[in-house]
Amino acid sequence: MNSSQTITPPFTSDSATQKVKLAENLWNTKDAYQVSLAYTEDSIWRNRDLFLKGRDEIQKFLQHKWETELEYRLVKELWCYTDNRIAVRFQYEYHTPTGQWRRAYGNENWEFNDGGLMKRREASINEIAITHEERLLQGPIDSTQVVSS
Repeated sequence: MNSSQTITPPFTSDSATQKVKLAENLWNTKDAYQVSLAYTEDSIWRNRDLFLKGRDEIQKFLQHKWETELEYRLVKELWCYTDNRIAVRFQYEYHTPTGQWRRAYGNENWEFNDGGLMKRREASINEIAITHEERLLQGPIDSTQVVSS
């Protein structure tokens, strides 16, 4: 069992915050297989203009993502929650294989089953090119690194 699965709905402020932090930590491992275990077998994703269904597609997507998004660093922040849903604000930075640094800003809407697995994820993401000197997510990952923009 994946650690992100141990927190189940209905969410409280504390449990929703913990769920977001666990997801942040899990994604920062860049282990596509382990990350995929946080989703239901038939989980539905919208990631920008891509529509994925199921753990296998999610795992393949993430594996490719982290093969091309090098030195990936992510910070997530709880935006709001209800019984079985959480909305998240996030930022991540990476560089391309050619060395161009990028920063992505986004929002995710998550819906969970009773066992705490995510059955639906909708992500809206925008990216900008940055220089190495403009990076914000350096050193140990800490959610306080998220900046307003």
